[in-house]
Amino acid sequence: MTTTHCPYCALQCAMHLEPGQDGTLTVRPADFPTNRGGLCRKGWTAAEVLATPGRLTRPLLRKDRSSDFDEVDWDTALDYITDHLTHLRTTRGPDSVAVFGSGGLTNEKSYLLGKFARLALGTSQIDYNGRFCMSSAAAAATRAFGLDRGMPFPLADVGSAEVVLLAGANPAETMPPMMGHLSAPHLIVVDPRRSATAEQALAAGGTHLAPRPGTDLALALGMLHTARADNLLDTTYIAERTTGFDDTWRSAAAWWPEHTEHITGVPAHRIRAAARTLARANGAYILTGRGTEQHTKGTDTVSAWINLALALGLPGRPGSGYGAITGQGNGQGGREHGQKADQLPGYRRIDDPRARADVAQVWGVEEHTLPGPGRSAAELLDALGTPTGPAAMLLLGSNPAVSAPDTARVRDRMASLELLVVADFVLSESAAMADVVLPTAQWAEEHGTMTNLEGRVLRRDAATTPPPGVRTDLEILNALATRLGQPTERFPTDPDTVLAELGTATAGAPADYSGVTPQRLASGDALHWPVAASGTATPRLFLDRFAHPDGRARFVAVQHRPPAEDTTTEYPLIATTGRLMGHYQSGAQTRRVAELTEAEPHAYVEVHPDTAARNGLREGQWARLTSRRGSTTAQVRTHPQARLDTVFLPFHYAGAQAANNLTNPALDPTSRMPEFKISAVRLEPAPHTHQDPPT
Repeated sequence: MTTTHCPYCALQCAMHLEPGQDGTLTVRPADFPTNRGGLCRKGWTAAEVLATPGRLTRPLLRKDRSSDFDEVDWDTALDYITDHLTHLRTTRGPDSVAVFGSGGLTNEKSYLLGKFARLALGTSQIDYNGRFCMSSAAAAATRAFGLDRGMPFPLADVGSAEVVLLAGANPAETMPPMMGHLSAPHLIVVDPRRSATAEQALAAGGTHLAPRPGTDLALALGMLHTARADNLLDTTYIAERTTGFDDTWRSAAAWWPEHTEHITGVPAHRIRAAARTLARANGAYILTGRGTEQHTKGTDTVSAWINLALALGLPGRPGSGYGAITGQGNGQGGREHGQKADQLPGYRRIDDPRARADVAQVWGVEEHTLPGPGRSAAELLDALGTPTGPAAMLLLGSNPAVSAPDTARVRDRMASLELLVVADFVLSESAAMADVVLPTAQWAEEHGTMTNLEGRVLRRDAATTPPPGVRTDLEILNALATRLGQPTERFPTDPDTVLAELGTATAGAPADYSGVTPQRLASGDALHWPVAASGTATPRLFLDRFAHPDGRARFVAVQHRPPAEDTTTEYPLIATTGRLMGHYQSGAQTRRVAELTEAEPHAYVEVHPDTAARNGLREGQWARLTSRRGSTTAQVRTHPQARLDTVFLPFHYAGAQAANNLTNPALDPTSRMPEFKISAVRLEPAPHTHQDPPT
């Protein structure tokens, strides 16, 4: 039996994997602070993905995209890749090659991928799918606190609070074991939908505020206005631990509840009641999720919730706080160690001369050889195959053909590449477009570290070996790097060796992992970063001071503004997207698990019965939704508590059922996060009469 952690979300629930006589693994939950012996449906079935039909075990190569793949040996595949990369770099420069990573990669892979891009390829063109997930909260937390660690406290702390406000988060579906930590507090759920979390909150006597999509920022301003008007602010905390409140108050002064109601649709008396409940609590937390972030004003919206938290004196105080709920399994670690366009390991900025010098010294290169910042994820994908953009891309652990906004355009851009290389364990929608597909090991077939939503570094242990012919991502990076002229020892294949180097490279950095060792992880130490080699872990940040030089948190004055597009007579409804309990991300893993697929086989659109009827639709019928960018099809599910102006779609499905066929690639100016949550659409019956799902 091997005790390890789930391959899915950032709770990183612990589980036991027990081998059967036929060699297959069976999952049993294990006790761990985040899941406390529980698992969701995805976790219970996680081992099935290891033996999924269609598992890739040999490299695939095609020299003509109009033809089928051929199975080839590793040397043939790797030589083909390096020949093309070498030619492109020689004739068009290093930025002709792009790298796209993932928030699902281990810390070791994230670190080595960033190193590979900057040293072996010399490219600045690297980013990852976490840009679609946590970048707005990270930007807002950094400018408020001087440091981003999604939850700067252990998750278990929230269970002792009286009130928890969840803004744009639906953990009852996305992270079910988390709800055990939220059973005692009064929940205030801010969500345009009557989500599963909102239903549970209401059943327990909590509160659901359902603002018009894209107006959370106005709601936060209205709640801050109420708290100030009712003399509920923590003025001592504001004076002693923060700066910038006066400017923030000027931005909130006009947002009295009646004005806020006009913009958000939330009744003024409910805004006042929620603000008073939160402000008067003996211990309170504000937690934000993707619903607040995936907008062109996502960073400012998160800042508005942080401003409310600071005004009430919550961050850095025992029993209270602000935190952002990380989504992907290693969403936290993935954004810390160098696979973002603007970062080096340890949350160092790539344009910081001191950071560049420190990392270059660890890597054994001259600082001037390191490239500067590159394009963010959406901008990188949009530049593929253009005259000034990359002509080749190496893709690890991500499926942008389904997960990126405006996917028809992204697929066109990917198809225009001269070389697309995908490392995956199945032929995902992105892998199916590739020139070369490299079969990789899965989560239970290798070991490495992850950093969960609390900033806790943990170890995933291998429970089995990969199928013959499969290599790990570290082995793939080593093989490509050495073919590109790098010394083999610069790209270790042993995760523990990489972890040791990562520790050296992050020593003294904001995200210091220098004290994280396999021995300490095996001993059960709770290693919340920063973990300096000479010090202890830090489960609770900001208790004494924030990470700005003066030790104070920053209020950031923000104002509500409209989304990038609004409804019209042609596109009269707002479409918003989210997750289901039974599926994960682009569905490349979970849509291959029979139990999960049987439970949720098709995409659906959640819509108010009256809205459905006005558009000629009824329960169970197939509908077509069309935005300015494309169309998708989904099966109608009516919900009497849905907003009349809003429809909801899960984004785990591909092809004709892909929600991101609709979504808007407009970006937040700070975080470069796309506006996934608001697309103006029209709704109509699908142009077919049978009840089978369209293709």
